[in-house]
Amino acid sequence: MKIKNLIGDRFKERPSDCVTDSHALMVRGGYMKYVANGIYSSFPPLKNITRKIEQIIREEMDRIEGQEVLFPVVLPGTLWDESGRNSSVGNELLRFEDRNGSSMVLGMTHEEAAVQLVREYAQSYVKYPFMIYQIQTKFRDEARPRAGLIRVREFTMKDAYSFHTSQEDLEEYYSKCFHAYERIFARVGIPEVIAVSSDSGMMGGNVSHEFMLLTPIGEDSLAICKECDYRANMEAAASIVNNENNLQSSSLELIYTPNVSSIDDVVKFLDIPIENTCKAVVYQMNLTDEYVLVFIRGDLDVNETKLTNILGSDIHPAIITEESRLKAGYIGPYKLEGNHKVLFDKSLQHIDNLSCGANIGEYHYIGFNIERDYGKVEYHDLSKIRVGGVCPQCGKHAITISRGIEVGNIFQLGTKYTKAMNMEYVDKDGNHQYPIMGCYGIGVGRLAASVCEVRHDEYGPIWPITIAPWQVHLCCLRSDDLPTKECADTLYQYLLDANIEVIYDDRNVRAGVMFSDADLLGVPIRVIVSPKNIQENRVEIITRDKTISMKADISEAVLSVKNLIAKLTNDISI
Repeated sequence: MKIKNLIGDRFKERPSDCVTDSHALMVRGGYMKYVANGIYSSFPPLKNITRKIEQIIREEMDRIEGQEVLFPVVLPGTLWDESGRNSSVGNELLRFEDRNGSSMVLGMTHEEAAVQLVREYAQSYVKYPFMIYQIQTKFRDEARPRAGLIRVREFTMKDAYSFHTSQEDLEEYYSKCFHAYERIFARVGIPEVIAVSSDSGMMGGNVSHEFMLLTPIGEDSLAICKECDYRANMEAAASIVNNENNLQSSSLELIYTPNVSSIDDVVKFLDIPIENTCKAVVYQMNLTDEYVLVFIRGDLDVNETKLTNILGSDIHPAIITEESRLKAGYIGPYKLEGNHKVLFDKSLQHIDNLSCGANIGEYHYIGFNIERDYGKVEYHDLSKIRVGGVCPQCGKHAITISRGIEVGNIFQLGTKYTKAMNMEYVDKDGNHQYPIMGCYGIGVGRLAASVCEVRHDEYGPIWPITIAPWQVHLCCLRSDDLPTKECADTLYQYLLDANIEVIYDDRNVRAGVMFSDADLLGVPIRVIVSPKNIQENRVEIITRDKTISMKADISEAVLSVKNLIAKLTNDISI
């Protein structure tokens, strides 16, 4: 490919609407073009990158006996009715009617389609186990697309589904897929990806892991222990709170607290430790608008994912109306009016003396004891783990919080979908059973953007050789000089004949323009042909990351390039 024929422009200025480096560089470098919010078209450089990522994924899925299939993008709503997700999933699922008035959806995930594909085939235990996978376009009507390809609405994803006759068999295969994912991320050039325990969310199941690339621009918060190997998404991390009972038990007393409605104000006004405060955080269920009151220690925050899982319903911050009979800023458990759902966080357990809202404007209680003044309650883990918190694994105060991009996930789904969709097989004893499923996903475009996010400098991406859009960027400086042009043209043909992927720049432009474009394309090996080098009968060979710079005889240039490709590839290979 000659760069003068390459569609897509490259430019110097950073777009004002790009908040991440990967987004800015991929727009500036002519990788993608905005179509609509969260929807992009790919120019050839990005298409080359994602094609190579897909090939690596295919190789690793085939290595663990996966069988590639292809599901439809458009699915009948009745299929999602079978699993119950047509009604339980929110607006992220795009629903519409076809010309016949039939309910249809755009697939955002394909568990239902996977079950529908194999439920007639796999009616006997002898058919198990097996795994099917696809690489397919999906659509998720994301409320807040951001960061270019990192959070989009339309995306390409590899999703795989395994089917088993026992939990032990699923766990064995889950481990195989876990290690396959480690190989995939190493092969695309980001071996530093870590696996963390995660919340299964709408996918269901009891065991799940997310593969995270640590970077400050990540939108996921991760709890990582400095003392052991505990790692979990904050959404799933257990919050262990030591309740020290700082104040002695006392009788319940109503205190006038004018203009004191925040926890900080309460602590200052009453001169008490924040650990002895009880605050109310109020939500409403999306489907019913029923109020949900979470009482939690004043210095902690509610983990909304944990709350959603306990409720079995999506939630939103409450709009407190007069009809709710709630006094904003002064809500407490004692003499609470209204028929609301009330939950208590474990952070309040065993504290004998609490301050809390009195459900009367301008008033709080002190000396509140939950068991004595409210009654016996069930405590739940509803709080967010925090920096310096207790590690759920080793018990030390060693939790740190980092940001990360989720580049893959795996789930043990159990029988959630096979049972709901009536997929059965006959076991060796003649009994009907529901197969156990696993699910394994990787977003291809997000993975490409994530690599760019951590493999770049101020001038452009530094693509690993395994996924780079081309292996070699050939630069002809002074193409108006006939000997230089003839040498570069000949070398270009020799490289092509050697099956080396080359992007060739023979434009009559300044060296600065040529090198700037080369930096934005991020090709790992740059070969420079110039009048000065020609006089020495040599070409210059430089890696994009500047770690290797050498000169080679023109006659040895192709061999030198092939050796360098092999070296860069071996440096990545696992």
